[in-house]
Amino acid sequence: MKNNHFHKYISTPLGCLKIICNETALLSISFEEMAEDNSQNPPQILLETLIQLEEYFTGQRKVFSLKLNPSGTTFQKEVWKWVEKVDFGKTESYLTIAKQTGSEKNTRAVGMANGKNPIPIIIPCHRIIGTNGKLTGYAGGLPNKRWLLQHEIEFSENNGLLF
Repeated sequence: MKNNHFHKYISTPLGCLKIICNETALLSISFEEMAEDNSQNPPQILLETLIQLEEYFTGQRKVFSLKLNPSGTTFQKEVWKWVEKVDFGKTESYLTIAKQTGSEKNTRAVGMANGKNPIPIIIPCHRIIGTNGKLTGYAGGLPNKRWLLQHEIEFSENNGLLF
């Protein structure tokens, strides 16, 4: 199997995103200042990612169904698996995720793992907030975290303030 990477830049309400896939899985999404050239002949997984992201941004999609292959440590991947379980329009605290990974003393490690999430939005690290309900840290910037949470409130049954 080839180990080629393909990328595409897309314009979203959050600005420019760069999506990187290999032939079979989504590898990363990053916030970018500006677009560059896109890969030619993108694989099906990249095309499906674009469709699902567009559906998410228009409020039509609440759950992603893509093959993911994020690069990270065993602990980071465990945190991301728990983060993936937080439903659209809901939030969870770093403390709760820490407890799920084995110790409430892991909150700082959970925060660091969340910050290293290579597939934001799809692995919804924006849904993880401080125990006190405050928005804390987001690799894509707190304004984007706030926008994503507000967007999900707008399109969810949970029409109350999350944070």
